Amino acid sequence: MVNESIQGTPARAAVVVCAGVRKTYGTGRGSNVALDGVDVEIAPGEIAAVVGPSGSGKSTLLHVIGAMDRPDSGRVVVSGRDVTTMTDADASRFRRERLGFVFQFFNLIPALSALDNVALPARLCGVSALAARARAHDLLGRMALADRADEYPDALSGGQQQRVAIARALVNDPELILADEPTGALDSRAGGRVLEFLGSVVRERGATLVMVTHSELALDFASRCIRIEDGRIVDGDGGGEAGGDGAGHGAAERDR
Repeated sequence: MVNESIQGTPARAAVVVCAGVRKTYGTGRGSNVALDGVDVEIAPGEIAAVVGPSGSGKSTLLHVIGAMDRPDSGRVVVSGRDVTTMTDADASRFRRERLGFVFQFFNLIPALSALDNVALPARLCGVSALAARARAHDLLGRMALADRADEYPDALSGGQQQRVAIARALVNDPELILADEPTGALDSRAGGRVLEFLGSVVRERGATLVMVTHSELALDFASRCIRIEDGRIVDGDGGGEAGGDGAGHGAAERDR
């Protein structure tokens, strides 16, 4: 279903609208269709879990929504902006100012402390060093990492690096948070705390969360489950309703 707003007619505002999105890697017999005509809308305040087998296109979908990769065809509109037509410079600025990313492999900068890793996106947006570090301190505290703020990534456990990466994703107060396995390196207790915190961000700041996950805990937390197989959405497509309290609706939809 294509949101009518893409065609020029006002419709219910969606944070994300993907219309006929197709992405292929490689050419000829070695080509791989990662996304095959994806149509999906994600509403403000949703906590959407994207699930499916390995290689089904989950991470590719996250990347095209986040303007990190361009589809071969179709349109991707995020917060009213068509990210598929942006220049590289505009896409980079849009990512910094409007989106928050949690990468599967953290992507922390080894030469920076946890505090400075978290503060860096704010500094890149012109926030003063003092204000950026204050934001970073607050987020690390909420991630139970205040005592590790001056540690470098190689001195942190995988779970601690994961929480630093999540704090970094939130430092610019993003409208849309895109997370690839946000609880993948965490035990159930730490994962639960992180999900509760992300849920509070969605509720308090009016953000939207889209996460790729295999975690049953994250699925139960989501307000919506979007299942993708062989590059096509097979369940949870169309327009979603905001559910930001993480009331476990994703599990119900998954089990239909």
